[in-house]
Amino acid sequence: MALHLLKLCVGPASIEELEARIAHNRAEAVRLGQEPVTAHVTRMFPKRAQAIAGGGSIYWVMKGTLTCRQSIRAIEPVTGSDGIDRCRLVLDPAVTPVSPRPCRPFQGWRYLEARDAPADLDRASAGEVAEMPESLRRELVALGLI
Repeated sequence: MALHLLKLCVGPASIEELEARIAHNRAEAVRLGQEPVTAHVTRMFPKRAQAIAGGGSIYWVMKGTLTCRQSIRAIEPVTGSDGIDRCRLVLDPAVTPVSPRPCRPFQGWRYLEARDAPADLDRASAGEVAEMPESLRRELVALGLI
């Protein structure tokens, strides 16, 4: 069973904004002649990295709701320009909406066991919920209706 990470998404307030940020960063990398890699750098290196890499995902919490995920392709140690060691999560650029659920704020990231991870939100598994605008899904989650 894969192990996942749960993290607050700082900046983008919706899945569409996250996808736009990813597209912009990839286009900028191409413009600069760099490889268009989707990555997230964090200060701490997960102690359970082997259980995450290759099968885990990072689940994003936006505005108090767990809303989507990205598959983690690799976890790499990197050193910043300031000389501080960090962790680079190499992510799949595709963002997958998940069944929304409320989530309280926290610092850093948390481990998320596969059995506790929400299901992907697609037409086959979620029906009409997958068709709803994200803002409506958030309101229904806040009301405890989905």
